[in-house]
Amino acid sequence: QVQLQELGPGLVKPSQTLTLTCTVSGGSITTMFRYWSWIRQPPGKEMEWIGYIAYTGSTHYSPSLKSRTSISRDTSKNQFTLQLSSVTPEDTAVYYCCRALRPVERPQDCDYWGQGTQVTVSS
Repeated sequence: QVQLQELGPGLVKPSQTLTLTCTVSGGSITTMFRYWSWIRQPPGKEMEWIGYIAYTGSTHYSPSLKSRTSISRDTSKNQFTLQLSSVTPEDTAVYYCCRALRPVERPQDCDYWGQGTQVTVSS
């Protein structure tokens, strides 16, 4: 059973960089045809796909967030990390990490999810 767990600060100040880490257990992030995504859901809005890092280490980002987003990984810890720079209150959301078996950009294509972590951007 694959399990994902997000970890990060609950509060970030405007203009700072948000960093979240997802720890995966029950499966390796380097297993072929596994795509590890970050998703967010702002209050009162639909889920939004942020980007993924593939089992190869390659990355793909949402065009709307690409200039501020970086996803990396630490294979020794079986973790992948989201960095979102220059945050504003509009980045306040519940952030999720998830797994997909294809290089997709839709939250509904994930088959395993973390429980989500609330991030608030406020001074």
